[in-house]
Amino acid sequence: MKHKNKFQDDEKVILKATGEMVTINKFTYVANMKRYSYTIKERPQTFYFEEEITPVK
Repeated sequence: MKHKNKFQDDEKVILKATGEMVTINKFTYVANMKRYSYTIKERPQTFYFEEEITPVK
């Protein structure tokens, strides 16, 4: 099955709120919200949605 999420496991991304570079730990599809959430290795207790992170250029 092909995922339609923007980011993959172990991908480096930037948190828009802080500008901090972090690493995606895993992603999960939240069915009732119809979007993906991501946990990061640096803060495993916190999750972020796709609109809160941006790819590293």
